[in-house]
Amino acid sequence: MADPMKIRALMEGDVCNVKVLMNHPMETGQRRDAKTGQVVPAHFIQTVTASLNGRLVMEAQWSQAISKNPFFGFKVKGAQKGDRITVAWVDNLGDRNSTDAVIAA
Repeated sequence: MADPMKIRALMEGDVCNVKVLMNHPMETGQRRDAKTGQVVPAHFIQTVTASLNGRLVMEAQWSQAISKNPFFGFKVKGAQKGDRITVAWVDNLGDRNSTDAVIAA
């Protein structure tokens, strides 16, 4: 099981500002282990999705070019205080993680 993500969703006028810290090693597959000299296998997030009350509002395709433990922010129109925002990811090894938050004022 992946480490938990941290999420914050706040209303700013009529737009919800969502910020997520994702815990993931994000290995490119090009780095060598300092002790063994072996190439560290690629392990990175491929797909990130966000839903507002179960309705998909954002989908992103990522690759190896994203840093370890990525911080991701986006804005959603049409949200209201008390709605639920869910962010999920799937990586190239099939691991997945998701978290949700109730939108605060």
